[in-house]
Amino acid sequence: MHAWTGSPTIGEAGELAALAAILPRLTASAARLVGPGDDAAVIAAPDGRLVVTSDSMVEGPDFLRAWSSPYDVGWKLAAVNLADVAAMGARPTALVVALAVPRDLPIAALESIADGLRDACAAIAPGCGVEGGDLAESPVTTAVATAFGDLEGRAAVLRSGARVGDVVAVTGTLGWAAQGLRWLARGARLDPFGLPDGQQASESVLRRARSQLTAQLRPSPKVGHAIAAAAAGASAMLDVSDGVALDASRIASASGVRIDLGEAAAGVLDAAEDHAFLATFPPDVPLPDGFSPIGAVVAGSGVSLLGEPLDAAGWDPFRRA
Repeated sequence: MHAWTGSPTIGEAGELAALAAILPRLTASAARLVGPGDDAAVIAAPDGRLVVTSDSMVEGPDFLRAWSSPYDVGWKLAAVNLADVAAMGARPTALVVALAVPRDLPIAALESIADGLRDACAAIAPGCGVEGGDLAESPVTTAVATAFGDLEGRAAVLRSGARVGDVVAVTGTLGWAAQGLRWLARGARLDPFGLPDGQQASESVLRRARSQLTAQLRPSPKVGHAIAAAAAGASAMLDVSDGVALDASRIASASGVRIDLGEAAAGVLDAAEDHAFLATFPPDVPLPDGFSPIGAVVAGSGVSLLGEPLDAAGWDPFRRA
């Protein structure tokens, strides 16, 4: 994948040349009516409603060039937005992306960001594509995406629907993205994924570490599982991005209940960036494929672990050390 350095740069080539380089690399959304080239795109909304969300990645707080390639940034930007749409029970249909980048960023790096966006959409939400956006100058690379989704006739799955007696379940792997970040902080480099002492590590340890690095740099939220959960009758759902304890507390607060987590959640309570889906299901609803039970909805407030009150700690970008 392209690195962050090289030539020609965007400053040398200009905006029109940069756009001409990246737009052909993007795949059209299946919902496209009018794509890039006008002042705005036109996206079909067969359901008559659109689920809309927005998320950003800023160089420094959200990624470092030493750890993430431009391709990683494009992939992760798409993934985190697609996850939020799916958490509402909607099928992602389109993204628009605004990039603010330094003048000395190589055109090749911009192309690689576009490739990451395209490939993440294809892998995570087939039929979704990037349908335009903006390109501007900034001292550091800043990427913002707005994602759209189609509810396909279903009710949106909100955080406020959990009821006492519901089963709490999750799809996706908890804790791996946080462990991947710890590997990065220790100096693991990623191309190919490896460990500082890889020669001494067992193959099973290496495979696990590679998976954890991938979970951090190129998350793949189970969008299909989330849509299946909505179709099955999930009463509440969200994208686990700030830690299962903190995110479970958000469902508890919105629904006026307590979430009692089981042993399966122990050890990963404050691990962020999993982009798993946490959902609650009425007790008579069979769990959809891919979901595993990790707790129950009970009377009360807040979050507990095996019945004991729990501090709902997790990722807060404004309170980190």
